[in-house]
Amino acid sequence: MRNGKQLYRNPEKAKIAGVCSGVAEYFGLETWLVRILVVTGFFLLAGPFIFVAYIAAWFILDKKPKHLDNAQPTPQAFSRGKGWTNPNRGQVKETKVEVKTKVWQAGEPPKQAFHDIRNRFEKTENRLRKMETYVTSKEYQLNKEISRL
Repeated sequence: MRNGKQLYRNPEKAKIAGVCSGVAEYFGLETWLVRILVVTGFFLLAGPFIFVAYIAAWFILDKKPKHLDNAQPTPQAFSRGKGWTNPNRGQVKETKVEVKTKVWQAGEPPKQAFHDIRNRFEKTENRLRKMETYVTSKEYQLNKEISRL
């Protein structure tokens, strides 16, 4: 294991079985680079060895569990009359923005990362505005008084 990571095959980003995408994710490389290295190794170096190693990895490596995916977190939802609710029961996962400094590294180009972070801040600001509107409304005061009874 490396840095608490485990090697899985990732069939959701797969062309054949997800071995290359799993290896790329484990080492922090772009998937296309690992695929090129495997194909180049197959044709130029040791074709039968690479083929057998790929098939063995296909059967040996587990599929990546769904809860380890870097899916977008579900934001808190605002519903009239019920106040603020959190569908995750207080467990909001933050996804990390990884900026790549070299072409072969996994992650986003700096310009795309900047736009993603800016969009996150805009969404957060809009949620905060909705929350402030609710907390300063008469509806909130009424709900607060009713819950005290």
